[in-house]
Amino acid sequence: MKTIQEAVESTIRKTPFIEEALYEKLINVSSLARIILPDVSKLLKKEIKVGAVMMAINRLSPANELRIRKNIKTLTLAIGDFIVRSDLRDITFKNTDSLRKEIAKIVDKSSEDNDYFITVSQGIFETNIVYSKSLQPFIDDFFKGEKTINNVQDLASITIKLPKNNLEQPGIYYFILKQLAWANISLQEIISTTNEMTIVVKEKDINEAFAILMDMKVK
Repeated sequence: MKTIQEAVESTIRKTPFIEEALYEKLINVSSLARIILPDVSKLLKKEIKVGAVMMAINRLSPANELRIRKNIKTLTLAIGDFIVRSDLRDITFKNTDSLRKEIAKIVDKSSEDNDYFITVSQGIFETNIVYSKSLQPFIDDFFKGEKTINNVQDLASITIKLPKNNLEQPGIYYFILKQLAWANISLQEIISTTNEMTIVVKEKDINEAFAILMDMKVK
């Protein structure tokens, strides 16, 4: 059987933005207690008083949160160069047996010119391709028989070179993406390798996104 303290911690940790704002003292404890009261009562399967929830919130220890944030901050200061690309497009196809052959063709074609940009992400049911606008004639030709699920134009990307020890630090992706979420910037795609992370946004958002990431790096 969960205690009130455990129920409050569990409820708050489901909403990271609230948790962080609480530690920054940006949220009124009394108001937060009233907001989460129904969820806490549901978890405990009994009626709980607001005062008890407030006491539990005030007992929350920020030690672990602060330790993680400190480690992430140290890591973000070691982030490498940002590489920005514009004139990108994003298309998603339904997976078929023939699709793999066409992907091989477009990847081979893109290798002919260093100015071409392409990434291919294959899921279980669909495959996504982010590519340079200049590759459009070849996309139209190679994939004319495939089923298109989504197609977006006027995009740009920022590739972030991550420190080699990024895999050992929980929360690094959250820390980066949180900055963009707070600025109300929608991500079209997120592409990652071991030491690189590429975010794809609308071209109208690229300047703001770049400024936010640069600010994160130098603080």
